[in-house]
Amino acid sequence: MTVPGKTKLVYQYHGKLTELATKVHSVRSFGSLEDANRLLFKNGADDDFVVVTGETIFHPQGGGQPSDQGFMNWSPNGTTAADLSFRVEAVRMDAVNGSQVLHLGSFTTPAAASQLQPGDRVKQVLDVEKRLLYSRLHTAGHVLGSAVRSLLETEIPGFDELKASHFPDSAACEFRGAIEGKWKEPIQRRVNEYLERSMPVEIDFWTEQDFCREGLERLIPDRSLLPPGEDKFRVVRIVGAEVYPCGGTHVDTTDLCGETTVKKIARSKGISRVSYTVT
Repeated sequence: MTVPGKTKLVYQYHGKLTELATKVHSVRSFGSLEDANRLLFKNGADDDFVVVTGETIFHPQGGGQPSDQGFMNWSPNGTTAADLSFRVEAVRMDAVNGSQVLHLGSFTTPAAASQLQPGDRVKQVLDVEKRLLYSRLHTAGHVLGSAVRSLLETEIPGFDELKASHFPDSAACEFRGAIEGKWKEPIQRRVNEYLERSMPVEIDFWTEQDFCREGLERLIPDRSLLPPGEDKFRVVRIVGAEVYPCGGTHVDTTDLCGETTVKKIARSKGISRVSYTVT
């Protein structure tokens, strides 16, 4: 359901949508944002704007995944005139009103800035190439995490998965425990196995009871992480491997990650960082 004044995260339910018609809630200059929200955008400039819509297919940066990019297009006053455009360059969850999604960017013409108003209808259009890359990287990160757990969970005292980055230039998964370099090749072989099996990647929504039923109490997230108006957690299951609470975007089967290479294992202060690339 859509909560009034909130942004419905459509990408979490319909991850293959690349275009979406929705309504504008607000248009603000970057300079008018609260301090906490300006700090979310390291590259924000005074001539940028932030658009909030009732729904979005743009994934905000978070969970280790970069934000989507693309455009919002509309016709002035609902006419058939040539479309005006707002270029979406970065997306974040609102730090003050956490139920809203902030789309930062710039209008493609100076006149467009004054012609987009609350209540107007826009068509969101994703940069499909970037979305696919980020989805491949995110799923590959889960494949890597699952491969490492399957090999080392009983081999390393206190082992656990910690956090991950799925950015193109810094993709890596971190684990508690010292993973020695000798494990690099076995991890690569297990990753390759999971990719070659074309394991389905399924999206579902679970209650705390669902986690308990699966024996995965350790994965129950804090309820503060639930999307506005929701009472179930989004989970991603790699069928035959692992389940992860996850709000990110993914490919449909593991083979679609493409070639995934384990680059390096680094260790520091009891934490191991396994970096990877996809091609």
